[in-house]
Amino acid sequence: MPDFDVVVMGAGHNALVTAAYAARAGLKVGVFERRHVVGGAVSTEELVPGYRFDYGGSAHILIRMTPVVRELELTRHGLHYLEVDPMFHASDGETPWFVWRDAERTARELEALFPGQGEAYRRFLDDWTPFARSVADLFNSAPGPLDLGKMVVRSGQGRDWQAQLSRILRPYGDVAREYFAEERVRAPLVWMAAQSGPPPSDPLSAPFLLWHPLYHAGGVARPKGGSGGLTKALHRAVEAGGGQVFVNAPVKRILVRDGKAQGIELEGGERYTARAVVSGTHLLTTAQALPPEHVPEAARNVRVGNGFGMVLRLALSERVRYRQHTEPESRVGLGLLIKNERQLLKGYGEYLAGEPTTDPPLIAMSFSAVDDSLAPPGGEVLWLWAQYYPYQLASGTWEGRQAEARENILRAFEHYAPGTRDTIVGELVQTPQWLERELGLHRGNVMHLEMSFDQMFAFRPWLGASQYRWPGLKGLYLTGASTHPGGGIMGASGRNAARVLVKDLTRRGWR
Repeated sequence: MPDFDVVVMGAGHNALVTAAYAARAGLKVGVFERRHVVGGAVSTEELVPGYRFDYGGSAHILIRMTPVVRELELTRHGLHYLEVDPMFHASDGETPWFVWRDAERTARELEALFPGQGEAYRRFLDDWTPFARSVADLFNSAPGPLDLGKMVVRSGQGRDWQAQLSRILRPYGDVAREYFAEERVRAPLVWMAAQSGPPPSDPLSAPFLLWHPLYHAGGVARPKGGSGGLTKALHRAVEAGGGQVFVNAPVKRILVRDGKAQGIELEGGERYTARAVVSGTHLLTTAQALPPEHVPEAARNVRVGNGFGMVLRLALSERVRYRQHTEPESRVGLGLLIKNERQLLKGYGEYLAGEPTTDPPLIAMSFSAVDDSLAPPGGEVLWLWAQYYPYQLASGTWEGRQAEARENILRAFEHYAPGTRDTIVGELVQTPQWLERELGLHRGNVMHLEMSFDQMFAFRPWLGASQYRWPGLKGLYLTGASTHPGGGIMGASGRNAARVLVKDLTRRGWR
């Protein structure tokens, strides 16, 4: 008898979602995580006394477009979401505006600030809400080779499908310019689209902008106590179904016999057998754990890229004070802080040259404004995500250049909130190298693999492996950001993988 029906390698949020569904289906599940805490990049700890820092993703958006929270009863397991509204505050440092959950309020305020742009926003949402909904539907299912066509057909609703397809195939920067004449409106929307990695000039990248209507549909939220509130609830859900979760348990290899994955061996030598193995780790980490003869060439040739983001996480003794913003709204939503589109393109050019950008656009998150458990009274947590930052530098090392990059991020933020540096009482600097070393994100890419069209939908991680099964090796399943639909806090990959796994092991349909 095997030790488990299913062993899960890694305890990121997608891996835990798969494990929770499998346990709920009556399978005996064991989860093995190399770090001391579950959650991977969706985890939270008190790294400075009184201040709780997230290690990775902080805004919970796309998961609200899935049934994961409801189906796994995560509220019953301690997950408490706090609504974030306004969802975003956008600014060039001089003229702020807000994206509210209420789309009409957003358009109305935009029109008052920038005549004509509120109406453009309404037209943009009207044109692309059906498309965004079709994308969400595809996220929640295993991908097929005709996904692009399905998106176009489902989003058509009597529109000219050829014009729709033409826009979808274009760079998202071009599509943004088609709708928004005012750069102070356009640049923050383009910057939000850039969060997946590709620059606004890349062909076939328009979907990163065109799913913007999903934000109004699902909203933005924060788990009480930090982003790790989600994975703590998932941990409890696994255990409630009879599963076991082991931390400080790094997997060394996947055990293979007679062409089938039959368990795992930990770095300490312990072995655990199973009917199936699910890897929620990076695709390349999975490949490294397999005998070479079971790693196809396509797995070796996936494009990880060169990293692209860096994070500065700060503990502040005082609340952030924006010089041109409205309080407290400016501290609530995600700050889309970008001076103009040239700033983003300049950063990408420096990145291509192997240099950290000198004046980065920023995503500023001060979620202590909606959750007082993150900082002491009167204090603040401030997390600054910046782009673009190469893992592989043209000159020097990250150890030698971290202070320079950190200073440039802080200087860029003080364009919006002068004096912030005087209130810093603690910090965590996450370079691309740190992200690889501590979170297992190869080359510092938070999306695992580049989010380009040739590595999305049925092509993620590669065409033969898009159904969450490892080709040519029975019993090995994949989940996580290396698989469809990619990076971000969504859980759809975990749910999709569980759907395949449970059907294979129980011979029953999805329950």
